[in-house]
Amino acid sequence: MSVSLSEKPNAEQVPRETSAATAINGKYLPPPQDGDGKLWVRTSALIEVSSQKLYEAWRNVESAPLWQEELTSVTATGPMTSHWVMNPGDGSSTIEWDAEVLADEPGKRIAWRSVGGDFDQAGEIIFEAAPSGEGTIATILQEYRMGKLASAFKTFVGRNPKQAAIENLRHFKAYMETGEIPRVQGQPHGPRGFVGSQKESLYGEKIATPPAKKLEAS
Repeated sequence: MSVSLSEKPNAEQVPRETSAATAINGKYLPPPQDGDGKLWVRTSALIEVSSQKLYEAWRNVESAPLWQEELTSVTATGPMTSHWVMNPGDGSSTIEWDAEVLADEPGKRIAWRSVGGDFDQAGEIIFEAAPSGEGTIATILQEYRMGKLASAFKTFVGRNPKQAAIENLRHFKAYMETGEIPRVQGQPHGPRGFVGSQKESLYGEKIATPPAKKLEAS
């Protein structure tokens, strides 16, 4: 079982103290370097949707399986807590964890961390008006405290954690802009050879695309 980030003596309080949007002279600072059992990723996307709508969609944690890969379910267990279940699709195994929201700034920022289970991570998403005045820049800074479990995660979901975060933001953008996510499953093509097979594995083309179907009104 994973241990809450706050209970680790050397843990940095990233979601509490820093911002994915930290910049100097108009340029983003580089994300922290990987090391000491930690993996970091920061990625951004221009989404042609208002920051408030993006915030509302992201904050609705139970809708996350619509656009996040491999998620079976997310259940809100309280105003700031939730339970997450990930499954690779063949039903052979699952990863489960609990999460809590650390910072909640409507229309601007959400920060979170895991507090127990099989997946030890923390992160935040920032919503900022695009420089053009149209759309929103969504920026994620995510930290994975997985150590040797990083390779196990890659085996389980078919991507390393960094690539998974990047792909999920792409899915979120497509979902919010069009209500659907482009998918490669089922598209015909001939033999791809060694290089093509490597790209297929690298980019996770065999990973099922999230359904991106609107939730029914309850």
